[in-house]
Amino acid sequence: MQTHPRTPSPWTPPRGSDVEMVQVGPYWDALRAPAEIGERALELLGDSSGAVIADYGLMYWLIPSGHAQDWQGLQQVQALGAHGAEVTYVGVPPAEWRDGPRLHWRIPVGPDWYITDTNRLREALVLAIAAEPAEGTTAR
Repeated sequence: MQTHPRTPSPWTPPRGSDVEMVQVGPYWDALRAPAEIGERALELLGDSSGAVIADYGLMYWLIPSGHAQDWQGLQQVQALGAHGAEVTYVGVPPAEWRDGPRLHWRIPVGPDWYITDTNRLREALVLAIAAEPAEGTTAR
């Protein structure tokens, strides 16, 4: 059985044939992580991950609007939200774009969910970062 947080407000990805720049904040905030860390986090999250956008070497999770400000100090993860003075946008692919390497949905938006639970996501990212080999060493 898949468990996904319920969508807090209505939002759907672009229906056109091109990427749309979507303002962060009104519907969701986003967390950006390197793909290597993101893939490990996805394994740990399993079916509890919401939608994820992938763009070459980066992954973006959509989290509840207003929650990015709580993500300070997590190495290699950047929180994008409307908590600062600047307006931030994320490139969002059409719902049909599900393969890369171009911008695509690594985990597609579902009919009644797209948000990832921030507590579970933090746990998964902390473990994924801890499992990353130190710079200058090789994984065995």
